[in-house]
Amino acid sequence: MRRIFIAVVLALAGSACSVTRHIPEGQYLLQRVKIEPDRSAPRDERIPASDLEKYVRQAPNKRLFGTNFYVWLYEQADPGKENGWNNWKRRIGQEPVLLDMNLTLKSKQNLKVYMDSKGFFSSRATFEVDTTSRRRRAKVTYRTHQGEPFRIDSISYEFRDRFLEQIVLPDTVHRLIRPGNVFDITVLDAERERITAYLKERGYYNFTVNNIEYVADTLGGDNRVDLRMIIRQDLTGYDEQGRPVLDDNTVYRIDRINVFPNYDPTAARLDSTFYSRLDTLQYRGLNVVYEKAPNVRPSILRQAIPLYPNYIYNATQVNRTYSDLMALGYFKSARLAFVERPQPTDTARYITYVGNLSDTAQMRYTKEGHLECNIFCTPTLRQSFKAELEGSTTSSFYGLKTTVGYQNRNIFRGAEALDISFTVGYEFMKAPDAKRKHATEFGVTAGLTFPRFLLPWQTARYRSFNQPKTKVELSVNFQDRPYYNRTLSSAGITYMWSNNRYSTFSLRPIDINLIDVTRLDPNFLQVDDTGSSGMVQNKYLAESFKTQFVGGLSFSYGFNNQRKNLGGNATNIRFNLETAGNLIDAVEHLFWSQPKGLDHYTIFGIRYSQYFRSDLSVSRKVMLGDVTSLVGRLYGGVAMAYGNSSAVPFDRQFYCGGSNGMRGWTPRTLGQGSVPDPHDAFPIQTGDVKLEANLELRFPIWGIVHGATFFDVGNVWYIKHSSNYSDDAVFFFDNFYKQLGFNTGFGLRFDIKFFVLRLDWGVQLHNPNNPAGERWIHNFKWKNTALNFGVGYPF
Repeated sequence: MRRIFIAVVLALAGSACSVTRHIPEGQYLLQRVKIEPDRSAPRDERIPASDLEKYVRQAPNKRLFGTNFYVWLYEQADPGKENGWNNWKRRIGQEPVLLDMNLTLKSKQNLKVYMDSKGFFSSRATFEVDTTSRRRRAKVTYRTHQGEPFRIDSISYEFRDRFLEQIVLPDTVHRLIRPGNVFDITVLDAERERITAYLKERGYYNFTVNNIEYVADTLGGDNRVDLRMIIRQDLTGYDEQGRPVLDDNTVYRIDRINVFPNYDPTAARLDSTFYSRLDTLQYRGLNVVYEKAPNVRPSILRQAIPLYPNYIYNATQVNRTYSDLMALGYFKSARLAFVERPQPTDTARYITYVGNLSDTAQMRYTKEGHLECNIFCTPTLRQSFKAELEGSTTSSFYGLKTTVGYQNRNIFRGAEALDISFTVGYEFMKAPDAKRKHATEFGVTAGLTFPRFLLPWQTARYRSFNQPKTKVELSVNFQDRPYYNRTLSSAGITYMWSNNRYSTFSLRPIDINLIDVTRLDPNFLQVDDTGSSGMVQNKYLAESFKTQFVGGLSFSYGFNNQRKNLGGNATNIRFNLETAGNLIDAVEHLFWSQPKGLDHYTIFGIRYSQYFRSDLSVSRKVMLGDVTSLVGRLYGGVAMAYGNSSAVPFDRQFYCGGSNGMRGWTPRTLGQGSVPDPHDAFPIQTGDVKLEANLELRFPIWGIVHGATFFDVGNVWYIKHSSNYSDDAVFFFDNFYKQLGFNTGFGLRFDIKFFVLRLDWGVQLHNPNNPAGERWIHNFKWKNTALNFGVGYPF
């Protein structure tokens, strides 16, 4: 390991040396390109450098830790030899980018053209080339001056397709261009796209942005533009003299809907008898075309397809059809193809009246066309198996966990997904004072997901609910650990749906959990009592570990616009709320005014929990380049036991540390508050309140390898006073900021197309659990760091 480290350091040092010795005489290595935006322009109209840099024709070589490593590695290849070693150097390295004045001049022209397109026609761009470096390197600086912009003075419309006048004009309240706005070509194009999308939702299947054009009049002077939008007719062909034949744009209705639920594109392409072997089943407007037998019940297809014969074509409903079919989880691909059906020459026309109904001169006509809709669905593998191996380490355990699972994605021919998994885990405890040094875990989980809402009453399918699903789950997990034995059993029903944009919802009206603790070591959950000479048990945590019945409901909301804005800024919001025991408690108090000989009520002879828990996470990603981004997150959570409970169940309490939070600590080893040195042989630092903030800079390193530097701050606390623990563990508004933990660190991300493997090394900066005066960590020690593995990004 040491030799590899020395080799890497020497390679980077070598790359920092001159890499220009192989550059031809009179040429320069392009070391840096800088773009200076026009800071004299108003901030809301200033074109940022990140937009301008897209139009610069030359960019310098990528760098590694500030060095020209890639150029250096490329130059290590022997140009006279063609072998695997030299080819590897050329492939990983990068040929030096030499200053090309022709491309520099072209870049200057591109910047001018781009600023013109943004409405700044009096703009100008200049550049400066610095070649004074003794190491034959060039630095190019581009400077822009936007000047006074042209602004829209008036907007008018010319409808050559008169029928569209009554459709487009009422929607001008949503238009993107307004008098007084800068004459920005990109905004004009966006308005064309908006109107096109608006018309495609109203039957205009063939309408494109090319049917809309602008005429801009600047003769009025004073940088003012009179803008006229022209809505053109449809080009239907040419006459005998070659002149274009124009007619009003056609409104289309859907005629036939053919669904191929087991479409095999390979067989359809190679087997000439494929279509002759197909049968057709008609079901509520769908023609289900299949071979041998339908693999999915027609009723399921009908629920996922919001299209019906004789409906006006609507592009939004077409997109929803695709997303709902893919949301079934059974098809690996779906494709919708429309074919225009020929109509007789005497086809009926739409007729509308404008103004006075008695004035026949105000009649407007447009053609009506018909489309045949073909929906090709290719199923995925119906059955599959999975096997996972997971390694973990904490301050007390080394462990391995194996999961074997089976999935059937269409078990009842209704796209129902059955998922069964078995888990076996083994952990070895390294604490020297432990009586038992190993732990085992066995578990089984079964889930059945239906692509619809399962309700005890008949109900119509609400179109406001996108991709509705119902999931029924059962699980049993047995844990045999050095300090306790317990069995966790759960059952629940979850309803999931989404809207047509960025939000997802989850409602779990039935959520039943039974925690059966069969053995609990008396020495477990002990903490150091600074007011006495020995260890005492944390009675709050001891209560949270007792056998109990948890029955309640939960709700979750998620917002994520990342998929709609790939490669751009994104916001992610997650909110969870759950309550337990309220309904049971109401029934108990209704029929039994006092518990029978106990200080609490029971159900089936088991004490039931009563608490609420809520948490909110808000993260924001800001792109600083094509790949580099800055991501921040704020997280807050609170839980409180009341009524029949004196403690929130241990598994529903909050904790800090681990790969998705405070990465300078392993899980459950930070907190609570500023209790002194809480760590013992088992990580049990949990609380009722959690606050956390994270900041992470993500950047590319090489190929699939990306890097990150991060800073985390947070802690957990108890929410109220108790004689079971000291006030140092309680959350106080006037004191909590002094009890926050701080850490920084560096991480590597391996972006392997379908998922991201993550390795984060966190270093503690402030540990609130250290003695006063020693909480800020000045001397580096390995025990003040943590190495965390994860899959996917932390937030």
